[in-house]
Amino acid sequence: MSYQKVTHVLFDLDGLLIDSEIFYTQAFTNVCAKYGKSFTWELKKSLLGFQGRECAQKIVETLDLPLTKADFIRECQKHYEVLFPGVALMPGAQQLVEHLRKAGVPIALATSSSDESVKMKMQSHKGFLDNFHHLTMGSSDPDVKQGKPDPSIFLICASRFPDKPKPEECLVFEDAVNGVKAACAANMQVVVVPDPRIEKELLKDATLVLNSLEEFQPELFGLPPFPH
Repeated sequence: MSYQKVTHVLFDLDGLLIDSEIFYTQAFTNVCAKYGKSFTWELKKSLLGFQGRECAQKIVETLDLPLTKADFIRECQKHYEVLFPGVALMPGAQQLVEHLRKAGVPIALATSSSDESVKMKMQSHKGFLDNFHHLTMGSSDPDVKQGKPDPSIFLICASRFPDKPKPEECLVFEDAVNGVKAACAANMQVVVVPDPRIEKELLKDATLVLNSLEEFQPELFGLPPFPH
């Protein structure tokens, strides 16, 4: 596989930099169980990478819950407030992000989460977000009209760097199939660190598939290597 040299890097957040997917699963499971329904991996898999409103809509419709989308979000919110302050960074996340920043590589966050959700999840890791040039939070950003797999979040995020890199000069890090689709549609290379249960076939369009961020070699994409 040949990789193209890049100058800028865009990161997803949930499931990639922070281990938050387990808490989303727990909140969804708890709310569904209250109404006698089970939140399965099959359903979970179909939601990865979507914005919160879209997830709520799909869960309510698929499981025929006696709730509106807004009710479901409200009930989940109560669980989030308890669970999210305990979220951990994923293995290799801090090392990679800090290395790129120190090496002068412009990096930004492109997450489907809202501003409020990011604040709640990152309260124990506030300093970590200071590494990024800017944060694009899809669910609360007026310019991001559609969630992933639509490419707009990555294109908008890239356009907010002062030197406005071309899409092909940007590398995206993702964990979800919808994120890979969005990056490809944006004409950007994409490194994916997926949930191990995701079928390999669904990740065939990714530029590179890793088991962990710890495996990433920046020099493959013309980025400064880790110091030895």
